This record gives sequence, structure tokens and C-alpha cells, in this order.
Amino acid sequence: MKKMKEDIFIRILSGYYGVLGSIVDLSGRSVELDLGCGKGGFSTQLAKKHTDRLILSADVMIGRLRKLVKRNQRENVENIEPLRAEARQLVSYMLPDSSLRRMHMLCPDPWPKTRHKANRLLCSDFLGQIHRVLDLGGVFHFASDDDYYFDAVEQLFKNSGIFSRDDSTLDDISDLKTDFENRWLEEGRTVRHMAWVKSTAPPKVQGAVAATK
Repeated sequence: MKKMKEDIFIRILSGYYGVLGSIVDLSGRSVELDLGCGKGGFSTQLAKKHTDRLILSADVMIGRLRKLVKRNQRENVENIEPLRAEARQLVSYMLPDSSLRRMHMLCPDPWPKTRHKANRLLCSDFLGQIHRVLDLGGVFHFASDDDYYFDAVEQLFKNSGIFSRDDSTLDDISDLKTDFENRWLEEGRTVRHMAWVKSTAPPKVQGAVAATK
């Protein structure tokens, strides 16, 4: 793959198995993760709104991250760290315990076909990892235009016993939209959001049960 000039601003974590804190300074300020950031419209808005925070913008598609870098350069945004990484690897192995104040997973592919259900990221095992990397009182923010997927994820978190629902933790960013959400709203779709706060209870992961339709 041909390298582009934007690549020098992207941390390529494919094949990296170290702790992210050893190469990115995660200390001293609140850290938020936009997981599956796409072209980064939401990440850039978030970073501009909270200039005192570090925004980790992660996606597996480098072309999308290059567009994020260009956008940040145009808008003089400096508190974003673009990461090329697979979501499970990043959250399960690279992020230190209690390192995030908020994690955003917005409008992911619902993988509606039964044969594709193994591709769905949200499962009971992964909830345990989300709980691990969030700080006490940290927030997991999820959004989807797919009602079946949204309801399944909602039930998964409700049944976990390690998160409590509090959508008011998103009041400061209620006006921020992803590129996908803006497009879907133009098409007349409804995008639903929810927020789950890390409780003090330890994770009780019994097995990987994917959120399914």
C-alpha cells in the first residue's frame, strides 16, 4: 500500500501488542475513545468542544483516518490521536485499566444476517473489557439507526449488572453527529443514543453472548 503524507500523523497499531500508554501519553487529562471513528466528523467536533481532553480516534480503515487527519489540519485541531487498530485488539489488549473517561461506539454495522453474527463486536466478554478500560464513573456511549440492534445492545448492558443507564451524561455532546448520522437523518431515519456508566461492581463475564436480532 502506498504511503501518504498523512500517515506520519497516524499510529499504525497492526501487529502491535504493547500497552498504548507506553507510546501515547494518556496521563494528565481526560481521555475519550471514538471507536470506529470513520472519517472522524464526530471526533473532530468532540475535540474542538473539549480542547482539554485527548481524543483517541480509532478505525481499521487507513483511508478514513487520512481524511480525519486532513480535516484536523484544516480546522487546526491538535488534541486528537488517530489510531489504525482493530477494535477488539485495541480495547482488550492495548488500553490500560481505567484509562478512559468515555468510549463512543456510534452507528456500527449491525451485521443483520445470522451468518454474520460473529462479526458483531458487542458481546458479554467485550463488555467486561469496556468496563475494565473505563474509569470509575466512565461512560459507554452507543448509537444506532437499527432498532433491533439497539434494543439487543440495550438488553445486553442491562443484563450485565456492571453498568447503569444514564443518558444525561451525553448532554454536553447532544449536538454532535457522526458523518453517518448526518446522512441518515437527511434520509429520514431515526438514530437512537444511550449511555451506560461503569459501576463499582467487578465484571461477571460468563461467556460470549453476542447482541443479536
